[in-house]
Amino acid sequence: MKLIKISILTFFILFFTNIHAQLKIDAEVRPRFEYRHGFKTLFPDDADPAAFVSQRTRLNAGYTMEKLNFYVSMQDVRVWGDVPQLNTTDKNGFSVHQAWGEILFNPDISLKLGRQEIMYDDHRIFGNVGWAQQARSHDAALIKYTKESFKFDLGFAFNQNEEALTGTTLTTPNTYKSIQYVWLHKDWKNFSGSFLFLNNGLQFTDTTNPDNDETRYSQTTGAHLKYKKEKFDLISNLFYQFGSDVNNNDLSAYLLSLETNYKISEQWKATLGGELQSGNDNGAPANGNNDAFTPFYGTNHKFNGLMDYFYVGNHVGNLGLIDLYIKTNIKFNPKSSLNIAAHNFMAAADMPRDNSKQLGTEIDLVYSYNLQKDINIKAGYSHLFASDGMEILKNNSDGNTNNWGWIMVTIKPTLFTTNP
Repeated sequence: MKLIKISILTFFILFFTNIHAQLKIDAEVRPRFEYRHGFKTLFPDDADPAAFVSQRTRLNAGYTMEKLNFYVSMQDVRVWGDVPQLNTTDKNGFSVHQAWGEILFNPDISLKLGRQEIMYDDHRIFGNVGWAQQARSHDAALIKYTKESFKFDLGFAFNQNEEALTGTTLTTPNTYKSIQYVWLHKDWKNFSGSFLFLNNGLQFTDTTNPDNDETRYSQTTGAHLKYKKEKFDLISNLFYQFGSDVNNNDLSAYLLSLETNYKISEQWKATLGGELQSGNDNGAPANGNNDAFTPFYGTNHKFNGLMDYFYVGNHVGNLGLIDLYIKTNIKFNPKSSLNIAAHNFMAAADMPRDNSKQLGTEIDLVYSYNLQKDINIKAGYSHLFASDGMEILKNNSDGNTNNWGWIMVTIKPTLFTTNP
């Protein structure tokens, strides 16, 4: 049996490593310890903080030849201890994160099919949510055109929960029914710009009359702009949403952001910025109108504070957000660095009973150290100073400390490659 396995592996390697092909197999093990005492929502009285270790394990294989790119990423996501020892079955943490093939028609045009990460620009609308152990991927078809400094992507996805003989009503929770989008990008000497149009369809299900089931579409359009010259850069996101939300409210919402970065020295960079996402007065759609912006498939953990109080499984359709922030990155040496960020949060729309829009302030610290080529260690601490507005928003006036700490080790070795 051992000889058969070795023979199969040898055949696999020889088959996929002809003179025109490249094969790379790599892996990732990423355990992360977290201490949560007010993470994502205000900490209540008479509760104990949470502490656990989660882990992501991946095995990735990429194959490239003249007219084809092929990639598979298998992953297991678990919490240490979520199954008993000597257990005969495991929790459902094993999945296919990516499995796609890209057909190269010519040097400029390709078709990418299958489960894949979709990421654009700074990940504001489309991102892979790499911080989350499970991350995000899409079952999609993507037509790609690249010519020198110009890129054009056209994407499609249509989701069903199973094979069926009749009907197309989607019952899978927390996903979209259908999307179509176009993304264009152009680079100039000191400036780059991207345009995105997303047609996003969500499944509406009428529990009393299935004949009323339908897909309701919203549209998101806008631009990501970046100017860079020497030690200075300026970045902006400008997006507008219209159409209908899943509850058939008329949607009219926007996101505006502006960020400036200045490289003070080779070891020190400073950032100053702000973001406005529109919201609904009193925290909910009214009179058939929804004015709250939704950053649908972005890496939202990256933007409005690392404690995930906004737009990470929460705050959708709510009061919106004004986030004013200052950040700095300090490189101590080639192996280690420290990121410091301070956010001031305010509601973008009117609070209930005309209360103050001030929500609070958050401080984030993240230290990173590269132990060696394939091993990175990160540690972070965040503290939220909640204001009265946050207590109203989260329906908690207990006045407890809200903080969060974590440490994460990422091990990413290359196991095999034909192109070292």
